[in-house]
Amino acid sequence: MDYAIQVKNLSKTYKDFKLDNISLDLPCGTVMGLIGENGAGKSTFINALLNITDSQYDQVTILGRDLRTQETLIKEDIAVIFSDSHYDLDFTPIFAGKMLSMIYKNWDQQKYLDYLERFGLPPKKRLKKFSTGMRVKLEFAAALSHDPKLLILDEATSGLDPVVRNEILDILREFTEEEDRAVLMSSHITSDLDKIADYIAYIHEGKLLFVRTYDDLQNNYGIINCGRQLFDALSPDDIAAYKKEAYSYRVLVTNKQKLKRVFSDIHIENASIEDIMLFYIKGEKIR
Repeated sequence: MDYAIQVKNLSKTYKDFKLDNISLDLPCGTVMGLIGENGAGKSTFINALLNITDSQYDQVTILGRDLRTQETLIKEDIAVIFSDSHYDLDFTPIFAGKMLSMIYKNWDQQKYLDYLERFGLPPKKRLKKFSTGMRVKLEFAAALSHDPKLLILDEATSGLDPVVRNEILDILREFTEEEDRAVLMSSHITSDLDKIADYIAYIHEGKLLFVRTYDDLQNNYGIINCGRQLFDALSPDDIAAYKKEAYSYRVLVTNKQKLKRVFSDIHIENASIEDIMLFYIKGEKIR
């Protein structure tokens, strides 16, 4: 299997925060959703991957190249989109395209113009007159017009309306149809990840709690509402977290299929990515 990203033991220490020994692999042809609460370390991890911030690691390989020795070559083949546009608001899309054509060797001006048309972006209108959604669409038009193999999105769809977000998700699906491409997508909008992610990586308080396939999460994570007797009968190994309510327990379990076999009459709700996050953040753990 080929990997777009391979990271081993990446750490970054600040005065009041530590990103602690993150290791993960992102296979080509897939989308990985990066989740976690504000301040968990998602942006720090992305900035470390891009070498925007110094970090310590045993290995960071992007598209088969070593970050320490081949950073310039890596950045030719990746595109990064943040939540805020980094273009001067006095630019027009046409002017931005001319600038980018001088930066990227693989720049495709016709593809860029086609994306502007597809997104309904006026090529000669100044960006200061664009809505937030239009600016984000411009970011995607630019990002996809130099044939990148890896897209890294850091809250790029935050603040967009559902219609625009669905357009973006369609683009990401098209992008990963090519098996040599991949997407790393940090997002607070977990419903978007429910629609598109192949893998979910969960960072909590600077630590990587898990990297699991989306299908694995759907097949094995679930929520049980139960009384004390059933709660006590559950194995601690099957409980990710729980919430004690007035007369019952609400439990996030990690082995839904096994529990259905053991407790044939039990009702187990499906758990969304948002449910899983909230249980880990707000729920209690069995010590």
